[in-house]
Amino acid sequence: MTHSLMMPPPGLIDPVPVPRPAADEGAARLDLLGRSRGDIAALFAEAGLDARQARLRSRQVFHWIYHRGETDFEAMTDIAKAMRPWLAERFVVGRPHVVESQHSRDGTRKWLLQTADGHDFEMVFIPDADRGTLCVSSQVGCTLNCRFCHTGTMRLVRNLTAAEIVGQVMLARDALGEWPRGNGTMAGLDTDESAGHYTSDGRLLTNIVMMGMGEPLYNFDNVRDALNVIMDGDGLALSKRRITLSTSGVVPMMQRCGEEIGVNLAVSLHAVTKEVRDEIVPLNRKYGIDELLRACAAYPGASNARRITFEYVMLRDKNDSDDDARELVRLLRAYKLPAKVNLIPFNPWPGAPYECSSPERVKRFSEIVFAAGISAPVRTPRGRDIDAACGQLRTAAEKRSRAERDRAALAAA
Repeated sequence: MTHSLMMPPPGLIDPVPVPRPAADEGAARLDLLGRSRGDIAALFAEAGLDARQARLRSRQVFHWIYHRGETDFEAMTDIAKAMRPWLAERFVVGRPHVVESQHSRDGTRKWLLQTADGHDFEMVFIPDADRGTLCVSSQVGCTLNCRFCHTGTMRLVRNLTAAEIVGQVMLARDALGEWPRGNGTMAGLDTDESAGHYTSDGRLLTNIVMMGMGEPLYNFDNVRDALNVIMDGDGLALSKRRITLSTSGVVPMMQRCGEEIGVNLAVSLHAVTKEVRDEIVPLNRKYGIDELLRACAAYPGASNARRITFEYVMLRDKNDSDDDARELVRLLRAYKLPAKVNLIPFNPWPGAPYECSSPERVKRFSEIVFAAGISAPVRTPRGRDIDAACGQLRTAAEKRSRAERDRAALAAA
């Protein structure tokens, strides 16, 4: 019998897909990853450039970092040759440290990442026929303790920084090989050549959901700053209509989210009565269903064209009755909410206190909501074989030691 410590997790594995840098590599240089154009310009000015040069160089570097995916200043060809060593001596463009990468049979990919201070977190990419969605984490661990969610059984370690959030998107684009290719010149910046001389391989990553580990609205400032960098038209240029922020219902921050970020909103509702939601989403004891739905109704930009998504995990004999479906319809109508309901079959994990509703029950629930004129599709579980499905994220570091991962890497070599 194979020793359990030697058994790799399911799915195809690339345990150490990038070299591990030396601990002090780049320690004396400032990392530009995750910084806005204004931040980069300020750093350049502090390093000795005059205001005009700082603005110009920040525009160039920002373009190379976020539009081209470049990490080597020497490759930034529209920057004067004499300037490139100056930049390289003072700054670095980093990436999250990849501990492990897994590929599901259905095409889903999951990465175990590590912060510079040694904490692990995860991100997931889910490909579909017409889109590719990156599920981005905002915290190491989670503090909400939602009972159906494996991530919720972890302790909260700390918030991720804006750089660590943006870095997930950059790393995914690296892995998917979809940065533009060509001469890389930037229109209007020290060159007469046009930026139109290159072409993209085609976007596989089309959507982002702040739906990974953690509660984004408990890390509001870093999430806002990261998403504003991601949405900047001169960089990653992802439309706010392609970004969804998911919250369990941190009511006081929802208005600010709409005003300062303006992305789509998803709400983890999961129950329609106080008793059940108090049990499975403990935050409900602080911000109840009615208070939450009032905040949804007031969310800036919500309309029939930009509906609020209500996430609803289907738990056998807990929240899946016909009466539950009818009450859901009543609540959404009572608050005149432009809504879509995502019905999520419960994704099991060891020790989970619930079971998934039967397919017949899920179908019946969906039919009742659809019959009321509210879209209620059933989400197809993705990445279950690598624990990447909704509610399953819990860092592999808690399951396997570094030595175990290294042994798996040697076995796969």
